[in-house]
Amino acid sequence: MTLPYLTPSSKYIYIATTRTSFPHRIFSFKPNQRNKETKIIIKMVLSWTRRNVFRRAKKEKGQIQGGGRGGELEVEVVIPNHFRCPVSLELMTDPVTLSTGITYDRVSIEKWIEGGNKTCPVTNQVLTNFDNIPNHAIRRMIQDWCVENSSYGIERIPTPRIPLSSYEVSQTCTRILSACRRGDDKKCQELVGKIKDWGRDERNRKCIIGSRARTDAGNGADAVLGHAFDCFSSGDSFDTHVVVLEEILEVLTWMIPLGEEGVSKLSSKASLNCLVWFLEGKDLASRQSAALLLRQVHVQELARVGKVAEALVKMIREPTGSASTKACLATIFNLVSSAENRGEITERFVELDLVSLLLEAIVDGDKGVCEKALGILDCVCDIQKGKEVVKNNALTLPLVVKKLLRVSPLASSFVVSILKKNFDKKEDGALIEAVQLGTFQKLLVLLQVGCDDSTKENATELLKLLNSYRNKATCTDSSSDFKYLKKSF
Repeated sequence: MTLPYLTPSSKYIYIATTRTSFPHRIFSFKPNQRNKETKIIIKMVLSWTRRNVFRRAKKEKGQIQGGGRGGELEVEVVIPNHFRCPVSLELMTDPVTLSTGITYDRVSIEKWIEGGNKTCPVTNQVLTNFDNIPNHAIRRMIQDWCVENSSYGIERIPTPRIPLSSYEVSQTCTRILSACRRGDDKKCQELVGKIKDWGRDERNRKCIIGSRARTDAGNGADAVLGHAFDCFSSGDSFDTHVVVLEEILEVLTWMIPLGEEGVSKLSSKASLNCLVWFLEGKDLASRQSAALLLRQVHVQELARVGKVAEALVKMIREPTGSASTKACLATIFNLVSSAENRGEITERFVELDLVSLLLEAIVDGDKGVCEKALGILDCVCDIQKGKEVVKNNALTLPLVVKKLLRVSPLASSFVVSILKKNFDKKEDGALIEAVQLGTFQKLLVLLQVGCDDSTKENATELLKLLNSYRNKATCTDSSSDFKYLKKSF
């Protein structure tokens, strides 16, 4: 911008301007007038210049922020290289330093490490540890730079909260063990509540679950909490320590799947009796937590617990949620299929009218519920008493046949096994009903689609058995004909 200038002369003093407001105007005056007129003219010209300077600066600032008229002027702010994360190449919002001395953005380097990488991305050196140390100096420099460039639309990065460290988890677990040895349930409840509060943040939860601090009870927080649960459930009455036990249950549920040490602690006799007690209780949250944890324990130990069948059937009859229902069905399936005394347990489940509850669950259940319910029905048919109950229920055959080819290959294999166990040549009525329901056609499609060897063998035997009853059926299911077959049979 051109400013006014003074042109001295022996006789006159000139002030020349080159702005449009005073085009090439020259102010002249004699030296004896210099004191008065010079001050007036200079003041007038400088006032005019100052106004134009501010007006022009304001206009340029508006063009930078708004892109100017038609977006003619745009300013791109260049982020300094030492403020960029070497992995994402973006401005770091939470800079941390690895053991190699290189600084990264926390989110980027955590994703790198979670992906199974054990080296520094820049130096390619093997990391001696995976501790991320906050780099406060770089973070403050980035914040200052953001403030300096705020006129260009750059917002100041917030100061991140310091994340939980494995050392803090280890110290808290040690204090929990100490409280358990003293029998101090109040202190233990306070410390478990602290872990519970930490777990509300997803990053802290990962740190708690992934902590492997060596303690007297095992290698992780789940083992310590399992030890505490076993300790306070060993008394004569669970009501005495019910508050701390409920807190432990809630925290353990978001640690699933538990480690071997944690499972071992929960599989003790005292812990299992306490879990079953919670399962039969009235508190909804505790019942759900107990159902989820019972799925984690050792089946052989659980099979020895009294009233476990009654508690599980009650959860099916009075469902508290989809997740807990599926967990109970999975636990029942493990008991009737893998327990050493599975025959005795299965018979007890049959006496508790589990078959009717399973058929009701199959009617409108999702894939997971149907698979588990059909699997339990298949195991129930292994004992004579269970087979009789399944046969005598009028809903069994139509519901089971309906689920064939409609849920999943696993569900279809269970259906074929159930049909194979319940059909024989002496029962003409059941075989005719099966043909009327379209079982013959569905089995043909199943063989065409493909299945495992055991299912294929059972389906072939069923087809041979049903083939002689096709002419005796008065009507068939029109929705299941031969149009899906690849070739004639």
